[in-house]
Amino acid sequence: MEAAALEVGGQPETYSADLSDLSAVRSLAEAIRSNHDRLDVLINNAGVLKAPQTTLENGLDIRFVVNTLAPYLLTELLLPIIPKTGRVVNLSSAAQAPVDLDALTGKTRLADMGAYAQSKLAITIWTREQARALPDGPALIAVNPGSLLASKMVKDGFGVAGNDLNIGADILIDAALSDRFAQASGAYFDNDGGTFADPHPAALKSEHAADVMKAIQDTTRQYG
Repeated sequence: MEAAALEVGGQPETYSADLSDLSAVRSLAEAIRSNHDRLDVLINNAGVLKAPQTTLENGLDIRFVVNTLAPYLLTELLLPIIPKTGRVVNLSSAAQAPVDLDALTGKTRLADMGAYAQSKLAITIWTREQARALPDGPALIAVNPGSLLASKMVKDGFGVAGNDLNIGADILIDAALSDRFAQASGAYFDNDGGTFADPHPAALKSEHAADVMKAIQDTTRQYG
């Protein structure tokens, strides 16, 4: 973290939190809000595909916690300081699958790719649902930054070097700052195709989306 701050230059602030622990996410939000009364852009970028221990002590799957629940809770806690003109950019993926509510809430175990794909559709669903609930802003946008980029997760998960990380970094900057995303709240952007697109059809089914949203809200309240 210190090395990254040094590379960025200037005077960046750094915060550290274990995003597999929702109480730590709450503490992170409190620390940020204690130091700032305005946050223009929030990018929920953390992601897990494989882990030595995928089931946490509370029974939840680490993929759903880090990829879906932690960004939801962090966003909710920081919304009071994000202006209506601000943006929340959520990392989705080309890998998406209908969400097993029992898996999301820790009652069922899934293989690595299944948990990852479901967690990514879940974050896409809550992006869409929260955008609908906040029509005046901030803008919430789900982005597939590009498949198989050269991240540690890709290297560990697939054993490949991956594509240039700048592909993903550039689209996140674009989503956070450019005019073409200003009116795109609730949208899903697929950087593999370079265009706005529909997510997995399950996200467009109102009953499935409502069930997933309720499970996310109930689980974050219980454990966060």
